[in-house]
Amino acid sequence: MSAMAWGLVVFIVFFFVVGIGMYYLVQQSGRRFIICGKSLPFFLVGTMLLAQSLDANATMGNAAGVYGGGWWAGFQFPFGLALCLFVVGCFYAKPLNRMNMLTLPDFYFRRFNWFTEIISGLLMIFSFAILVAGNFAGAAWIVSIIFKMDYVTALIIIAIFIMVYTVSGGLYSCAATDIVQIYPALIGFVGGLIYLLATHGWGHFSAAIPSNFTDLSGLYSIENGALLNWAGILALGIGDVVALDFMERVFAARTPEIARKSCFYGAVGTLVAGVVCSYMGLMGLTFFPEIADARMILPTIGQDMVPYVFGLLMLGGIIAAGASTADGGILGVSAVLGRNILQRNILLPLERRRKALGKDEGREISDEEAKIISDRNLLIAARIMAIPVVAFAIFLAIVKPEPGIMLVLAFDVVFAGCLVPLTLGIYWKKANTPGALAAIFVGSILRLILFYQIPEHLAGLDTLIPPVVSLMVMVPVSLLTQKTHPPKHHVIDMVPDDADVIAGIW
Repeated sequence: MSAMAWGLVVFIVFFFVVGIGMYYLVQQSGRRFIICGKSLPFFLVGTMLLAQSLDANATMGNAAGVYGGGWWAGFQFPFGLALCLFVVGCFYAKPLNRMNMLTLPDFYFRRFNWFTEIISGLLMIFSFAILVAGNFAGAAWIVSIIFKMDYVTALIIIAIFIMVYTVSGGLYSCAATDIVQIYPALIGFVGGLIYLLATHGWGHFSAAIPSNFTDLSGLYSIENGALLNWAGILALGIGDVVALDFMERVFAARTPEIARKSCFYGAVGTLVAGVVCSYMGLMGLTFFPEIADARMILPTIGQDMVPYVFGLLMLGGIIAAGASTADGGILGVSAVLGRNILQRNILLPLERRRKALGKDEGREISDEEAKIISDRNLLIAARIMAIPVVAFAIFLAIVKPEPGIMLVLAFDVVFAGCLVPLTLGIYWKKANTPGALAAIFVGSILRLILFYQIPEHLAGLDTLIPPVVSLMVMVPVSLLTQKTHPPKHHVIDMVPDDADVIAGIW
């Protein structure tokens, strides 16, 4: 193997060992496994949010998009994700952190009802399973090229590595591996860009860049892709508010203020890394004017154009970008499956029945014992659910290694249906269950219809229209059903322990 390959082996093994080592911090607790017992400080939460937003799209896909279609065709990914973190920090982090939840569908259960929780949870599960598959594929593709191995073999190895350390330590493993992954990657990206500018000068690259690649026409000219660019920015910037992985980290923050500030930290870091990768995409026009696959821009720069140390950190960072997003996706989906589908509807009824039988036989289980049992059952359920999640993601990454429009559609459906109930559920006291269900169904179904019906020259509006219609549906339906379905807005203001009891968490 080459020196680069050996360096990547050491890098991958190191973060795998670090992730496995977090097993002991879980302490047989589902709550600690999913949100670290709601105990994390600013630096860890901010680092995890930064690592989660810097996925394969924000790095490798960003550079490829800029190379092929101009600045906004690629920079829309990190810009949209940074905008999302900023929006979450401004409007969502503090109220949601105060509610002391484990998963995002918990909000839909507590604020509306169990059916709203199930529907929203299934939509999020489907979209994030595709996200995991896409990031598995991106990381495996790089590994297969560097190590000259079959793509499927690389995919299975990477997927098993990520699953094992994620299942071992849960969000603790995500936090530990993010630290050893993201900061070396940032050093590699920034250091590599500075080296290229210092050795070549910007004038060496600017002559090969078309004028419409760096102006603002990508934001106002339909001919230059403005509709698609805005659809991508808003789908990420607003739609990703309803993101399992981001919200896990918001819930894990020790205080609401830490949750808020951590979002801003992640947003700034995402912009820095995004700008660097976008500039490297522009440099690719000079370095590789006839490259066959634009996704190879960053990997090739890392291998051939910068000093070894920067190249190693860049390539490790590209793999880490996929790994850090995939582990958060695995944890988010398995937590929702274990918590909102399995525990709430199967395990909790069994636990209540067991407690009732114990009381009848004179061996009553205390509330504290019941809570411990439920917490451990949640841990088991979440870990078990990771297996089918990873298996499905591997299958999808084999049959469709570039999810492309499938991933966009899956997240757009969640954006169209789930964002309005979340937002109005926090800020509008008259939001109720019929309104939320109407918004979810109408918004999601409309997005699917527009996917097939929108004219090609209006592509992008199919992303932007459904959330607006969802809002226009939820408000009147909620107002018309106030008497028959009074809203449960009071749960947001409760102290966490009381809210947990009322929500039936234990």
